Amino acid sequence: MKFSLTSLYNWYRNAIRNPKYRWWIILGTLIYLISPIDISPDFIPIAGQIDDFMLATLLVTELSQLFLDKFKSNKQDIGVSQENVGQDVIDVEVEPVSTQKS
Repeated sequence: MKFSLTSLYNWYRNAIRNPKYRWWIILGTLIYLISPIDISPDFIPIAGQIDDFMLATLLVTELSQLFLDKFKSNKQDIGVSQENVGQDVIDVEVEPVSTQKS
């Protein structure tokens, strides 16, 4: 089995967009960012912060994309419901009734 950063990146993106696993992935990412146990420890000057920075950037990017998609879908739902407002009108012909007695 071949390991690559691209395959890990694609797995993360697909997992965070799956509604079944989304909150587990977000929670796991936040725990990893807070935890002192890392792939590359933070006391190593540059390499220690690279994995945290990359994971934080990926998390923020994916969460903002999820929120934008949700906002757009809500906006489209509102637009569709406003278009249907005039379609429920029934035309009725009215004849005036005289109330005067002759």
